Amino acid sequence: MKIISKNIRHLRSLKALSQERLADDLNVTRSRIGSYEENRSSPTLEFLIDFSNYFKIPIDILLKNDLTKTKDISFIEVGSKRVLFPITVDDENENLIEVVSAKTSAGYLLGYDDPEYIEQLEKIKLPFLPTGKHRAFPIKGDSMLPMKDGSYVVAEFVENITDVKNGTSYIIVTKNDGMTYKRVYNQIEEKGSLLLKPDNKEYQSYEVPLEEVLELWKFTCSINTQEYEEHELKLSSIMQMFNGLGVELKQLEKSLKMS
Repeated sequence: MKIISKNIRHLRSLKALSQERLADDLNVTRSRIGSYEENRSSPTLEFLIDFSNYFKIPIDILLKNDLTKTKDISFIEVGSKRVLFPITVDDENENLIEVVSAKTSAGYLLGYDDPEYIEQLEKIKLPFLPTGKHRAFPIKGDSMLPMKDGSYVVAEFVENITDVKNGTSYIIVTKNDGMTYKRVYNQIEEKGSLLLKPDNKEYQSYEVPLEEVLELWKFTCSINTQEYEEHELKLSSIMQMFNGLGVELKQLEKSLKMS
């Protein structure tokens, strides 16, 4: 039960709660909270249910996942199910982003809400990214030229789909069509849908009902692979490109500060 002890302490700290305050809210003694956090005793099922409801986190996630690896605990709603969506950090407390490779993208629709699937994705650190949860996605096809098939887009997770900004490009994950990259227009009030528009004029725009949308990710930056041959585009090469981009931008930032 080591994980649950660490999680109880970590979640309480994230909420800036004292042991006494949490104990009062859950109608237990402070010493009981301390005993659980120090792993001197195992939480009862009744306590786990109350604790789960209090933090709005499923019990199985509390028991199976080490939440101390995150500096924020966020969730998305998928129907009536709450899905863990942590911002992972490295040893220096800097955000890490997951890279959905072309190989793993085939299973993304089935695994996007599975912590084990997300955990096995490659991760990189891009210090120049703004605050928020980011993920890197491979681009398929040529509907968003000049973005080439096989390029990667780093995008920020959008918690509220109604916040979509017209004409901005997004990664959209839908129930029936999986993952796609398009320019999006908000038609929620008029039609209850999003209009997805490709930049390549040879492709037609189309609407997606709001209930079909599982995830929405706003474009942040990209690695365009036009200058690379297909055999060069291995995941390791893509990772080097992203890391190189981060180094270049950090150096630019230092130069601007010195000038």
